[in-house]
Amino acid sequence: MAEVILMPRLSDTMTEGVIAAWHKKVGDTVKKGDLLAEIETDKATMELESYQAGVLLHIGTPAGGKLQVNDLLAILGSAGEDVSALVAQHNGGGAAPAAPAAEAPAAKQAEAPAAAPAATLDISTMEEVVLMPRLSDTMTEGVIAGWHKNVGDTVKKGEVLADIETDKATMELESYKDGVLLYQGAQAGEKIQVNDLLCIIGKQGMDIDAIVAAAKSGGSAAPAAPAETKQEAAPAPAASPVAQATAPTVVNEGRIFASPLAKKLAAEKGIDLKYVQGSGDNGRITKADIDGYVAPAAAPAAASAAPAVSAAVAVPAGQVSFEEVPVSQMRKTIARRLSESLFTAPHFYLTMSINMDAAVAARAKMNENAKVKISFNDLVLKATAMALKQHPKVNSSWLGDKIRINHHVNIGVAVAVDEGLLVPVVRFADGLSLSQIAVQVKEYAQKAKDKKLQPSDWEGSTFTISNLGMFGIDQFTAIINPPDACILAVGGISQEPIVKNGQIVPGNIMKVTLSCDHRVVDGATGAAFLQTLKSLLEEPLRMLI
Repeated sequence: MAEVILMPRLSDTMTEGVIAAWHKKVGDTVKKGDLLAEIETDKATMELESYQAGVLLHIGTPAGGKLQVNDLLAILGSAGEDVSALVAQHNGGGAAPAAPAAEAPAAKQAEAPAAAPAATLDISTMEEVVLMPRLSDTMTEGVIAGWHKNVGDTVKKGEVLADIETDKATMELESYKDGVLLYQGAQAGEKIQVNDLLCIIGKQGMDIDAIVAAAKSGGSAAPAAPAETKQEAAPAPAASPVAQATAPTVVNEGRIFASPLAKKLAAEKGIDLKYVQGSGDNGRITKADIDGYVAPAAAPAAASAAPAVSAAVAVPAGQVSFEEVPVSQMRKTIARRLSESLFTAPHFYLTMSINMDAAVAARAKMNENAKVKISFNDLVLKATAMALKQHPKVNSSWLGDKIRINHHVNIGVAVAVDEGLLVPVVRFADGLSLSQIAVQVKEYAQKAKDKKLQPSDWEGSTFTISNLGMFGIDQFTAIINPPDACILAVGGISQEPIVKNGQIVPGNIMKVTLSCDHRVVDGATGAAFLQTLKSLLEEPLRMLI
């Protein structure tokens, strides 16, 4: 008997998934545990394994299509089995759009043949159509950061089509098929709503007018002609003789095979793997290939020099000059979420000065022979985790009609990236050693800068720490990261005069400010938490007990 597979919910924020690729096609035999498809969700691409055996009889949407959670993804059964009833059961009737064409007046019969395909054509099921995928849980639109292919270019499966800027990061969109790029739904810098027509990839000479008309009838899409004109004109300024003479040779196209260690080393060194020749099996890139790679020196210098010249010319003396930069998707989300937090949650702030003399001395001793260097941020995170266990009301979440008092301690650590701010989560921080905390924070910070954080890395915080001390900030207030009830803003350590044993002596003072949601935390509760935090940092040996 045929078995239905529905689109699974692969994260707590997922509402829909985009089929990045099918690893099986209709008619193929599937074994339990076989890789069935790759599904893009929440800015991550996840592999979906089959949990049963059978023959793949039906797929809910081709590669590039999207499905809501619990929509029909696939049907497995016996070869030749009739699954039409199951398909009809899970897919609502699609004949409704045909009615308006049938009711058209006789006088407009000449127009009907042209109009009917646009009205009834479902472009989401067409193999040649690529729709704007939903690349994060909060994404409603994407900005074309840049096209890697122009109209008329040949595209191979696995090649990067475009860079898509979402609210979380700028991501590369790979082609799921071979063909010729026939149409672009928007130019570089323009926005496309999720599920709108992004591009068309098909055979040379294919008639795309009906597809474009159908896309326009269901929503707005940028005209093809202007897109082609500007796409052709845009590359000209960039193709300088210096750039052409010094550009590195691309040796890997499409999907690049590399060991995890090689990928990590390449990310740390800023090496683009498409320029690295692999020496492993089937051209697989290894650690030795990364270690031995020498990047051309002239090309980066030329690229970095160009903006400097342009910036100098763009600021004439005695004239008003400015530049308007479009708001990135990440910045839009930061603005929306933090505005909602600040204007919805009644914030109040508690500031306390902490004497870090003992912490400074303890850290120096810890790092004398430590394999992992402990930072002051690691000390603050550990002390915060221990203080939260003693003050669970501060470790709470506002859920509208109820307050969740969390018994586990998951601390979000705000990390600044080029486009804004990401908050990876150190889970069960109260049970981690200082060395374990240090390793996790460093790994998360690097992944955030490399735009490699996964949804599971930033979900589920119960408290947040924002530290600007390393930037020379003495004191500041932070906006609560919902649904957390509090966030701790940590300033730098500076030497200030203090009174000790009746004498004025220099002391290492750090100021922290706790932002509290008054719906959950009262002033006395927040003050008690800060007192515990202060006692732990002023006597750091207590954290080791």
